[in-house]
Amino acid sequence: MATDADRTVVTLTSPTGTPIRADVVDSGSGPRVIFLHGLVGLNEHWEDVVGRIKDRSRCTTLELPLLELRGDDCSLWSVVDMTTQFLEEHVREPCVLVGNSFGGHVALRIAHARPDLVRALVLAGSSGLIERTMVKGAPVRPSKDWLEEKIGELFHDKSAMNPGDVDRAHKLLNERGGARAMVKLSKTARRDNMTDDLGDIACPTLLIWGKQDIVTPPSAGQGFTELMPDARIVWLENCGHAPMLESPVPFAAAVRGFLDELDERKPLNGCAQRDTPR
Repeated sequence: MATDADRTVVTLTSPTGTPIRADVVDSGSGPRVIFLHGLVGLNEHWEDVVGRIKDRSRCTTLELPLLELRGDDCSLWSVVDMTTQFLEEHVREPCVLVGNSFGGHVALRIAHARPDLVRALVLAGSSGLIERTMVKGAPVRPSKDWLEEKIGELFHDKSAMNPGDVDRAHKLLNERGGARAMVKLSKTARRDNMTDDLGDIACPTLLIWGKQDIVTPPSAGQGFTELMPDARIVWLENCGHAPMLESPVPFAAAVRGFLDELDERKPLNGCAQRDTPR
């Protein structure tokens, strides 16, 4: 677990001017790697991976209170805006963005709009192409049984699911507006198909995909590799939509190898100035 000394809270400003408090955990040293979570994700979901690469990279996990966003702030584009703000104000150098699910979609949008901020991408179960919604028919106040079933669908091996995540999601989604926020964020992501934009993202991209992912199926991962000019994929067997939780050891090994490859390339300031090999 991260120590208290690693943890800080930063205040970001939403597009409507609302102060949004984000939790940040920083550890290690070296080139910056920023981790972005999915709709019901937490900083701690990255800890097993971070623990295996922080000896060669400065790892920062950014946790935004997604299910607490309301009104016009509750959208993919608002989260992209606030994450960009974090990179500009608190990172201030091109970095590797690692994103799972909704967080991968955010990373893609930033790489497309602000290539100067992004050195490379690592995507796991990213939305943006093909996604099976997990929130269709979500009740206004979902029960624990419903949430256990839905969160369980993120895993190939259900034993990898943390019961505490079900309890936390139940609390958040039963607070006023929580379930609606999840549905709205999911809808804004599903409406933003990036097929026509992926060819413009020139930075090196590693996709780490669970072969048994039923939310963003293998065809989604394959689609990213075919549409992005500098992308390759690592398949993880017996793994679902959250490979950093279900398969942290091979996930971290793939990231380490990718970071080593990046270090061998000529250093440049962001993706915009990269020469693509294909």
